Amino acid sequence: MSVAEFIRPVPEKKIPAALVAAFLLQTAGALFWAGSAAERITSLEATVTRDQAAIEKVAVLEEQVRAIRQSLDRIEAKLDRPAQR
Repeated sequence: MSVAEFIRPVPEKKIPAALVAAFLLQTAGALFWAGSAAERITSLEATVTRDQAAIEKVAVLEEQVRAIRQSLDRIEAKLDRPAQR
C-alpha cells in the first residue's frame, strides 16, 4: 500500500458567487436602512427641540395668565367692597 491511498482528497473550498452576491446585497440593504433610520432620528430630534421651545413659551404664558387672573380677582374684590357698604 502506498501513502497516496491513505490520504483523503481535500474538498475544494469555493464560495458560490450567488452566496457572495447575497451577502453584498444584504450588507448594502442594512447600510441603506441604517442611513434612513439615522435621518429619521435626526429629524425627530430637531422636532423635539423645536417643540421644547414652544412648550417653554406656553409655560411662561400660563404663569403670566395666572398672575393676571390673581390681579383681576383682587381688583374685582376691591370694586365689590364699596358696593357692600
